[in-house]
Amino acid sequence: MQHLHAEYTEIWISRPVVPLISFADRVRPLAETGIDLLGIEDVEVPAAVQATLGTFDSIVSWYGSARPEFREALEKPGASCIFLRALPPADYKGHATTYFCEQVGAPDQCPRLRVEPTPPCPEVVIHPFSGGRRKNWPLEKYQELAASLKLDFCWTAGPEESLAGARRFDDLGALARWLAGARLYIGNDSGITHLAAALGVQTLALFGPTDPRTWAPRGDNVTVLRNQPVSDLSVEAVLEAANRLLMLASVPPREDLAQ
Repeated sequence: MQHLHAEYTEIWISRPVVPLISFADRVRPLAETGIDLLGIEDVEVPAAVQATLGTFDSIVSWYGSARPEFREALEKPGASCIFLRALPPADYKGHATTYFCEQVGAPDQCPRLRVEPTPPCPEVVIHPFSGGRRKNWPLEKYQELAASLKLDFCWTAGPEESLAGARRFDDLGALARWLAGARLYIGNDSGITHLAAALGVQTLALFGPTDPRTWAPRGDNVTVLRNQPVSDLSVEAVLEAANRLLMLASVPPREDLAQ
């Protein structure tokens, strides 16, 4: 959900993403706004929530767009509301980023995050999980890959992902600052893989059932290996791609070469 004004922008978004939003005047976790109470039968929305919504000149919402009762409740305070699909339709042929840009009339461009790396930064970061098991390259293959790397590496995992020795972070902002200094990131089709790509890190994304033409992270530093099932991807193929990307990561930027 987004409130737009010539002089003020407020973003209401899921809590984990809050630390990554730096362009808005205010960023709030959706769960703290009370907006999730709108449209629920026999639940009275607090007057403070209604009053807050009534102060907005315009509201653009992806949240609750498929729920008529939510849309009706959100429009009651009198604000101008635009409701947008949270996912591209099944027959959409382009990339999801392109679709979201088209929704709001924005230029089609790759997501980018600029943060200052927090040392010490790992040379290689591996995140062997995702939101779905079918999207995960087998952990034992990741472990075989890691043993074959000639550089120091570090595992990372979320709070509910079981992996001994993995680095874990309280919020995505801290994770982003740590990731930003890595030479290479390797992971499945996951949000963390998209985060690494948005930071400009050399990113090796392993895809299986989802279509990378729509869902792959975008950017000049992104390489996608896909196989269905993803478990059949060989360690040798992933290691070859990783070593190639590590060589690219060791080349100085063009402006440095000119000095």
